[in-house]
Amino acid sequence: MRPARALIDLQALRHNYRFARELSGAKALAVVKADAYGHGAVRCALALESEADGFAVACIEEALALRAAGIKAPVLLLEGFFEANELPLIIEHDLWCVVHSLWQVEAIERAQLHKPLTVWLKLDTGMHRVGLHPKDYQPGYQRLLASGKVARIVLMSHFARADELDADATENQLAVFEEARQGLVAECSLRNSPALLGWPQVPSDWVRPGIMLYGATPFEVPQAQADHLQPVMTLQSRVISVRELPAGEPVGYGAKFVGQRPTRVGVVAMGYADGYPRHAPTGTPVMVAGKRSHLIGRVSMDMLCIDLTEVPGADIGSPVELWGKQILASDVALQAETIPYEMFCNLKRVPLDYQGE
Repeated sequence: MRPARALIDLQALRHNYRFARELSGAKALAVVKADAYGHGAVRCALALESEADGFAVACIEEALALRAAGIKAPVLLLEGFFEANELPLIIEHDLWCVVHSLWQVEAIERAQLHKPLTVWLKLDTGMHRVGLHPKDYQPGYQRLLASGKVARIVLMSHFARADELDADATENQLAVFEEARQGLVAECSLRNSPALLGWPQVPSDWVRPGIMLYGATPFEVPQAQADHLQPVMTLQSRVISVRELPAGEPVGYGAKFVGQRPTRVGVVAMGYADGYPRHAPTGTPVMVAGKRSHLIGRVSMDMLCIDLTEVPGADIGSPVELWGKQILASDVALQAETIPYEMFCNLKRVPLDYQGE
């Protein structure tokens, strides 16, 4: 059996969720959209359900998968509904719903609903992706209450640059939010993972831990609170071939690596078809046989090569950690010029092995 697999540490997942709640002092929706960032939404939600205040997903298909698995906790649809005919399903399955556009407000006003909705009303404070314009925010709030179709409204927005700790964009967005919600008596939700970790002054009755839930930092620089996170996923495989090459010999497609000395090359059963980033360059760290080493040459579809010259104890069958508790996903992402979010979400073909039930 091919040795590539991803170990999912559910104890670490619970640790990170508890840390999010302790750090914020707020209620926390565990964000499990995109199959829990590649970690398996159902298994992650089941591991958290006994203590989670709720979950957040992108769309109704993801929410219904949680309900089918027996998840009874609140589930928020972060993108709301895409068509008005989803509203009866939202009611039937007791889902919470983001409203980010006036057409959604109008659809709720026209809908025939047998019980009222819980709505998270989203304001565009400067990200300019989705959300009501500030001038439409209070009228939209009042229309939803007047419709008789909404029992509860949570006020929300989303930060565009909270991962940049020295940028003033977050404070600027907060100022827009505070002005727009003047006079509205409702809970609010502003803090995503970077805001939760790095912006304690931002008010938030509900927080939305996403990437931090899975133990990866959202920052490109060291950050004290992020250091408390525990990696949830360990992507691992084994050495399947070893070669001794003289100096001057190339390795892999395109001869992107040419040895400057005699090189002991290990071939690992892991490639971009598994979700490992193809653009990870020579020098990207790995752990092999308990010692730190690095990639050499170009990542292939099913295999990649690592330098075993300084790891004489490594041989065929030696374990390799591509990222996890010893090789941080954020360090691999930095080398590959990507982000941990993308690496986790791109994971495929690799079996998920759950631990810490």
